[in-house]
Amino acid sequence: MATVELRFSALPEHVRTARLVAAAVARRAGVDEAVLDEVRLAVGEACTRAVGLHQNSGITAPVQVVLIEEEKQFSIEVGDEAPRHAPGDRAPGADEDLDAEAEEDEMGLAVISGLVDDVEVTAGEHGGSIRMTWPTTPSIAVLP
Repeated sequence: MATVELRFSALPEHVRTARLVAAAVARRAGVDEAVLDEVRLAVGEACTRAVGLHQNSGITAPVQVVLIEEEKQFSIEVGDEAPRHAPGDRAPGADEDLDAEAEEDEMGLAVISGLVDDVEVTAGEHGGSIRMTWPTTPSIAVLP
């Protein structure tokens, strides 16, 4: 199992770099060429979401992207450190802002789910992650 880890400051300009790295590692791992655009878009959406969560929560910790090559699959996990609260934990008067953020968050997750068949989303008081998985095809050796 080969793993590549990428951490970047929660700034929008770093999302492009994460997309490029993810596509390059996915190609090397054996993800079908026809799916690489979906990989780029899904990683971009997940990283943009994580950057937004960090910025909205005032978190200075980096966004983490882990790319994992396994035997028959390739996974990318985008992690953030933004705490999630239960709806009853909201401060008075914060409902409108939180509702707008929640709606934007749901839209991002819907886009990712439309691009990737195998998605796992986790969230809690210490942050969350989105794990996306694609099948790989074994490389075929070409003989001279």
